[in-house]
Amino acid sequence: MTAHETGPRTAILGGGIGGLAAAAFLHREGLTGTVYEQASRLGEVGAGLVVAPNAARQLRRLGALDELRERAVRLDIGWEFRRWQDGTVLSAEDLAADCERLYGEHTYTAHRADLVAALRSRVPARAVVLGHKCVRVDTRGESLRLEFAHGAVAEADIVIGADGVHSVLRGALFGTSPATFSGLCAFRALVPADQAPDFARRPAQTLWIGPGRHLVHYPVSGGRFVNLVAFAPAGDHTVESWTATATVGEFLAEFAQWDSRLVDLVRASGRPGRWALLDREPLPRWTVGGATLLGDAAHPMFPFFAQGAAQAIEDAAVLARCLADGVGDPAAALRRYEELRLPRTARLQQVSHGRSHINHLADGPEQRERDVRYAHDDPLIANGWIYGYDPDARDAEAVPSR
Repeated sequence: MTAHETGPRTAILGGGIGGLAAAAFLHREGLTGTVYEQASRLGEVGAGLVVAPNAARQLRRLGALDELRERAVRLDIGWEFRRWQDGTVLSAEDLAADCERLYGEHTYTAHRADLVAALRSRVPARAVVLGHKCVRVDTRGESLRLEFAHGAVAEADIVIGADGVHSVLRGALFGTSPATFSGLCAFRALVPADQAPDFARRPAQTLWIGPGRHLVHYPVSGGRFVNLVAFAPAGDHTVESWTATATVGEFLAEFAQWDSRLVDLVRASGRPGRWALLDREPLPRWTVGGATLLGDAAHPMFPFFAQGAAQAIEDAAVLARCLADGVGDPAAALRRYEELRLPRTARLQQVSHGRSHINHLADGPEQRERDVRYAHDDPLIANGWIYGYDPDARDAEAVPSR
């Protein structure tokens, strides 16, 4: 602990994006936070993600954006919707010109490991404890007791559950949250850029939409890879796990009748990951006493707005500010955090849920009406409530001053 770090003992379960962001923002506020991560190394799991202006703004405040930009890709084009059959462009947004003008930041794409590394750089080394899988949280005493799989124990005044959709802390506080099988699964893959067609290497976020399916691709890792994420009917596949895999043949079978250029891109995908999308209703509360939830542990959402990582980072920024302002009453500070964040994340959960139907329309009158609407809509303006969010502004959904 450095001389300027004060406050209650805070344990953070999970060393992913949300957990490391929480530790980094706490450190920025002069508070302590220890991250307990079950893996022996950070950042090895995952693929690509979008760092939208609302996330980039918080990373800049942390001093982590410059490091991320060394390995990320700044997008020139986003929300480029293409027709499944022939690649006809239905609409596209000029992010290079408009993002900074509207929201004060650009949009980037990055490998998850690169974002984890950028956040990790803002956390003191001693504050990250690897190889600690939390299996039980006892909330009955004056302090909270953590028990780990290898027998170690720890005590804390505050526990933040940033341990994902299968959160141990959420189970301890609220029981197992019921999940509804969505009927969809997601494929993920990274294609080496030298094996990808030219159209996929552009600094663009492209969405191919068609009957019952859609596929998104964009470059990551400084352009060395193209990230693919695709959504299709799940069939009998019900496993919700980052580590579950499929075959290229299974991936190809879902998109076999699509534009041949897209089929070629899928064919180069190696061994893709595959997991079921389970649907969960927003929780009515996240906090009990000195324990609270953050990120996917609090508000797992479908990835159709590419906001999962961004919302975890926003959570972390607001949580740290609330704890810094309410250091004498941590329980009240956590309730304030929940009050500020829960309505916004619940709204995003709901709009993300509805996106699958719109993207997956069968060819016909409704699909043609959607395509006309896409040609005239401006996603950057329509999603201003997402991208312009500033937790330090008095009006939390105001576009920040620059």
